Amino acid sequence: MSNRALSPVVATVLLLVVTLVVAGTIGAVAVQSLSLEAPEHAAIGVSASATTNRVTFTHRAGESLNVDELDIEISVNGEPLKEQPPVPFFSADGFRAGPTGPFNSAADSTWSVGEVASLELAETNAPLLESEDEIDVRIVENETLVAEIETTVR
Repeated sequence: MSNRALSPVVATVLLLVVTLVVAGTIGAVAVQSLSLEAPEHAAIGVSASATTNRVTFTHRAGESLNVDELDIEISVNGEPLKEQPPVPFFSADGFRAGPTGPFNSAADSTWSVGEVASLELAETNAPLLESEDEIDVRIVENETLVAEIETTVR
């Protein structure tokens, strides 16, 4: 038996091993970087009503949030609201006065599990809510993504 006949087989096996090691490394790095991009540390439920133009947020689980450090971005069917909610607030352009719960500037700024907050879009904001619209909400605390939520307007 000749040693030359084994060379292509050994080279093919080595090439396969190197390919699997490189693919495994790239896969591990990709999974790790995905988990670092969107660290959701609170579970927030969102509902929206077309009849009242009200968006309601329920803190369902996870860490308490400091409302003073939150940025909330709302889009309707992919279009961002003309005026975004400057939580906490009492009166703000694009919203009816008196949001509820921790979004109200007179309330405690800590948003804990079980607490409900809501705000109502004013007719001066756009787009207003219509039944079956898709709502996308991003909640960011100190430039860290807290939650991304999608819901349908009822």
